Amino acid sequence: MFARYLRRELSGRRKQTAIIAIAMALAIGLVIIVNSLSAGVKNAQASALESVYGVGTDVTVTATPTPPAEGERGPRFEFDSEDGSDTGEGTTAVSQSRLTTGRGSATFDAAAVDTVTAQDGVQAASGVLSLTNMTFDGELPQAGGATGTGTDSTQGQAGPPQGGGGSFDVNSFTVMGVDGNAASVGPLASATLQTGRTLAASDAGTYTAVLDSAYATTEELAVGDTITVADQKFEVVGIVAGSGSDAETASNVYIPLDVAQELSDSADLVSTVYVQAASSDRISTLKTVLEGALPDNTVNTQEDLASSVSGSLSTASGLVSSLGTWLSVAVLAVAFLLAILLTISGVSRRTREFGTLKAIGWRNGSIVKQVAGESLVQSLIGGAAGLLVGLVGILLINVFSPTLTASASVQGAGPGGQAGGPGAGGPGGLAQQASAAADVVLNAPLTPAIMLIAVGIAIVGGLLAGVLGGWRAARLRPAEALRSVA
Repeated sequence: MFARYLRRELSGRRKQTAIIAIAMALAIGLVIIVNSLSAGVKNAQASALESVYGVGTDVTVTATPTPPAEGERGPRFEFDSEDGSDTGEGTTAVSQSRLTTGRGSATFDAAAVDTVTAQDGVQAASGVLSLTNMTFDGELPQAGGATGTGTDSTQGQAGPPQGGGGSFDVNSFTVMGVDGNAASVGPLASATLQTGRTLAASDAGTYTAVLDSAYATTEELAVGDTITVADQKFEVVGIVAGSGSDAETASNVYIPLDVAQELSDSADLVSTVYVQAASSDRISTLKTVLEGALPDNTVNTQEDLASSVSGSLSTASGLVSSLGTWLSVAVLAVAFLLAILLTISGVSRRTREFGTLKAIGWRNGSIVKQVAGESLVQSLIGGAAGLLVGLVGILLINVFSPTLTASASVQGAGPGGQAGGPGAGGPGGLAQQASAAADVVLNAPLTPAIMLIAVGIAIVGGLLAGVLGGWRAARLRPAEALRSVA
């Protein structure tokens, strides 16, 4: 009887059913789209961070950058009178390459890698040393004090040689020393091998290098060529590309960690330790463990780094997290309120009906059940339509697949967000290198959880409106109800 009466009442109130269903459908469809966009933005942020953070990397360990000591000067190029070769035109051709960590760079003891590896919950760990290679190349005048002429590499400009006639360039590129685990965790793990091979543990102590594809193209270098790092010739054994469509990797050049430490006078030092957790659901716990084991270091997760993503991707994230969320809440509130008001209004118009039902023996619970059932069915119809609206919206987003620009850099800050990072020579440099023209395609995934949330919203809305309307109907006294319409 309940089902037959329910069907008859709904068919007799098609207008009310349609209004409630449409309002609920629009609200639920918007919720689905906003939640899917939010998941898509998170995926896009993770993609933008891959070139910096590395596939499989869950935690990074860095050191807080320290300001240079008072009076400390940056590395300088200095030449003796015997250096260089006579060009026969009154100048001396000189060339010098230096590999440095930069002023105030954030390096720390490489023993931290072993400390990290020994912690419970760590699957793998890799230490890297981020450096900058500065090259002075040109001609200096032989007269007027050419000897001792230098340049401050931190500014990239040379002091004017006395006597005139000098011509030179100061160029730089980033270098990253990586250890034997670089292929499985860390920035190099996220790179795609284009030609040649990547670095392996067997390359330790050798002058071999892997280049970023964008840098290799700019410098017209290929596998088998040589590149000069700190006045040493390195054989190019591989070329890698970033994970994005035009993204660069975390560094221009990758060399074995022990060689990088030796050439930069940074023995037993690293700038970042990349950590892969044994279990993805224990990352927060692992962060706490590592903070206890390395109290003088900064420990960050990929979630911490996600806030550093800028560009149009950051704008999209802000819109989804603020405007989209509040708009969804507002529309849901309006849909719920509309369903409640229409249900209560319908109860008021059915005063005689409910009075008659109570007169023939219907209990209050039966009245509430009847009204709640009608409202629930109306909301479920709206929920089904809302799922369709949401699916269509998600399909349109994925068909057009808007491309967003993303930069994983913070102004002068490293992964931990510390101001005054050491540029390309420290953790901040990793983010700077990954920021070059990284285009990320935004896709809105549809997950079962989002569909369950939509169905749950429809059920809650229907029950809320039905219970309030049924409670109002149950308060009617049979005699008063019948007398009010006599």
